[in-house]
Amino acid sequence: MPHIRRLTALLLCSMLCLIAGAQELTVGTYNIRNNANSDSLKGNGWQERCPAMCAQIKWERPDILGMQEVLHAQLTDLATGLPAYLWIGVGRDDGMEGGEYAAIFYRTERVELLDEGHFWLNETPDRPARGWDAACVRICTWGHFRDRLSGKDFYVLNLHMDHVGTVARREAARLVMQRINAMTSGGQKPAVLTGDFNVSQSDELYTLFTAQGTLKDCYTAARERFAENGTFNAFNATAHTTERIDHIFVTTPTQVSAYTVRTDSRWAPDAEGRMRQRVISDHYPVFARITF
Repeated sequence: MPHIRRLTALLLCSMLCLIAGAQELTVGTYNIRNNANSDSLKGNGWQERCPAMCAQIKWERPDILGMQEVLHAQLTDLATGLPAYLWIGVGRDDGMEGGEYAAIFYRTERVELLDEGHFWLNETPDRPARGWDAACVRICTWGHFRDRLSGKDFYVLNLHMDHVGTVARREAARLVMQRINAMTSGGQKPAVLTGDFNVSQSDELYTLFTAQGTLKDCYTAARERFAENGTFNAFNATAHTTERIDHIFVTTPTQVSAYTVRTDSRWAPDAEGRMRQRVISDHYPVFARITF
């Protein structure tokens, strides 16, 4: 009889693991680099990078993916290359198609969109303008989703913080945390915050997202981690850094089973026709596996 009890316990444990694995979501953040003409001159043009990026995303198969620096024409290319996904977001310059998007892509087979919206990172969040000492207009996109497997609903926010204005980054962080606390009733509902924050884990601003206890960093919370590099590479496939400026935060009750910075490369000929290793964007994508 003891062996039967042991077998029953093992079967029960296996079933629980399968159920937990089935309810796990993969979320990611990816600064894809806008379609700059100067990049094309150096062999890093969007049309060369886009196919590899779509293949990379299909392999990783995230359920939610926050993207930054996305121009409207790039959205069209990504939508064509990623038919399993839909997206939400607006151009930051005019709230329509002008300027970069902080788009959220979602895999429709797994998650259902319930509601969506956006706000600008400035003193008047309902309309576009540069905030505080920012160099650019900045925007945050949000979506309210339902997991088709578990039935749980959750929020996702995706942003690209300013690369110059220190005041703008600080005030934007406070604004975003106010919105998250309002959406989630102080963290009682699950939420995910993705983006290019333009500050590393050692910056004081980073702590503004974790100090309240509402959010935690998936990097530090992950049970398993594969992150051999930081997240910004400046199109240099051999550059190494310990700084992570692209982050995924989740509400504190969320379990994080795994975290990775994907340093995949593509191969392309140089001016002399020799094959050369190139990165897919000037940022590496970040992915985490989470369970609410």
